Amino acid sequence: MSNTATQQQRQSSIAMLVITFLYRIYMLFIAFPLFLFASVLTALTTTIGCQIGNGHFWGYYPGKWWSWFTIRILFLPVKIEGRENLDPKQSYVFVSNHQGAFDIFLIYGFLGRNFKWMMKKAIRKIPLVGLACEKAHHIFVDKSGASKIKKTYDTARETLHEGMSVVVFPEGARSFTGHMGKFRRGAFMLADELQLPVCPLTINGSFDVMPRTKDWHFPVWHRLSLTIHKPIFPKGKGTEFEKETLNEAYDSVMAGLSPEYQGFVENPDQ
Repeated sequence: MSNTATQQQRQSSIAMLVITFLYRIYMLFIAFPLFLFASVLTALTTTIGCQIGNGHFWGYYPGKWWSWFTIRILFLPVKIEGRENLDPKQSYVFVSNHQGAFDIFLIYGFLGRNFKWMMKKAIRKIPLVGLACEKAHHIFVDKSGASKIKKTYDTARETLHEGMSVVVFPEGARSFTGHMGKFRRGAFMLADELQLPVCPLTINGSFDVMPRTKDWHFPVWHRLSLTIHKPIFPKGKGTEFEKETLNEAYDSVMAGLSPEYQGFVENPDQ
């Protein structure tokens, strides 16, 4: 390698270090305080709005704007593909891979559909956020017993009967590697019972922005993308059709992943 090429590489490395340092200073003193303020404001707005107004409006739009704002103040580029695959008058069971914490901001801020989350019951314990999620009628998944599981799906069933959609991470936990684990049956059982279409979503980039192993580290600038695949409509009812839909959705989500994250990797947290 020539001295000129070596010098150019060194200059490029120094420039990247300077940019990274400045980006982290910006996050620490500007973006993070703005994010905290927006989070508190969003939780309070959602809680109060759902108490006195339309729960479908206040349970969705403050969270959507908060998510959009979070992505934008971090200057993360976002690419959305496949919105044309959705019918605005149709309810869906959306199923997505779960690469990292920024999955929430990407789906909430950019999917463009009013929906309810199916989320871990532990989120209910987060100050302000848990109360806001409860008032917004997001669905807490409680697996502590058969009666609790039944109540979870009864709540989801009522939500979907009202014309709303739901978003589920069928892996049940964030990836440790960026690769997909297995899909659990719950979302597909619900879609089969109510004969609703399942819409697969593929997220790319979230693992690179903040992997699960670095939850308390600075986010890393990286492109994010959300691919909305063609919905899978019911072809029949019963376990056979439910499994067929699960496998088809899994293959669709997997096919949309970046090459470096293709392939199954077992997640010990599932």
